[in-house]
Amino acid sequence: MSNDKDNNLAPEMGDQAWRSQKPDAHYFEPTYSGALSFLRRPYSRDFNGVDVAVSGIPYDGAVTYRPGCRLGPRAIRAASVQLAELDAFPFGFALSDYLSVVDAGDVVLNPHDPSTIFDAIYHHAKNIIATDTKMLSFGGDHFVAYPLIKAHAEAYGPIALLQFDAHSDTWDSFGPLDHGTMFYEAVKEGLIDVEHSVQVGLRTHNDRDVGMQVITAPDVHRKGVDEVANMIQSRIGNKPCYVSFDIDVLDPAFAPGTGTPVSGGLATWQALELIRSLSKLNLIGMDLVEVSPPFDHAEITSLAAATVAHDWLGILAQQKKG
Repeated sequence: MSNDKDNNLAPEMGDQAWRSQKPDAHYFEPTYSGALSFLRRPYSRDFNGVDVAVSGIPYDGAVTYRPGCRLGPRAIRAASVQLAELDAFPFGFALSDYLSVVDAGDVVLNPHDPSTIFDAIYHHAKNIIATDTKMLSFGGDHFVAYPLIKAHAEAYGPIALLQFDAHSDTWDSFGPLDHGTMFYEAVKEGLIDVEHSVQVGLRTHNDRDVGMQVITAPDVHRKGVDEVANMIQSRIGNKPCYVSFDIDVLDPAFAPGTGTPVSGGLATWQALELIRSLSKLNLIGMDLVEVSPPFDHAEITSLAAATVAHDWLGILAQQKKG
């Protein structure tokens, strides 16, 4: 039998993603129930005083192999529930103590008219960035990084790209929508400052060298995460840094739920240690892409993705904490 105190508390609890109006508050929510948002942040498109807006970009019309990552944003949100339960590890504080975060929901796209996709994502990003709010975007396939980078480059100038990926994504284009060519297009447009950009985890061959520093997956394994972290810091310096994280940078043992898996990749712990090493960088935005739930097992891919995104927010909170 419940007591009066329990009955009095009940109306105050539950579904805080919808009910809370406090993007800088941490509150209790059962991990197994309630309205889902990323890290249980309130849904809002009011970015006044907000540090970071999370948004999903559920598009996978540019894939070259297995589809399904249009379902990625939903899966990453669902996998984040335990990360919202306790103070953030390894930071030792609730992210909301220092960082104001909202979940802005998903970009509304028309997959039946591909010619509208780029502009829809670009204008969505441009409107958020104009409020001095940083973006954490969940794909979707990796093509979505192209309009996101364009919007960021217009606000910050040519960006330093920190790309975690099994693939360079700088091949020749087979058409206007291709998740393996967009960084080549962005380089040609002058959106990326290649002299201060790094590609980490590559393990597929491409003859084209666009000028970015390449740290392959075997390099990470042999050199270790501390040396690689120093290489990243040295290359990027204080340039405005945009992080683009393709979940296929992880070995398929750690991320089977993706469209173009490649053996020999990073372990989840390596990727997390590298993300946690970014506190000295001028971080301006991040996308996390290519989570394809139909190919996942026991949510291990979406959990890895949610944790990478969580730890990137942890670095931003740590920077604000000082």
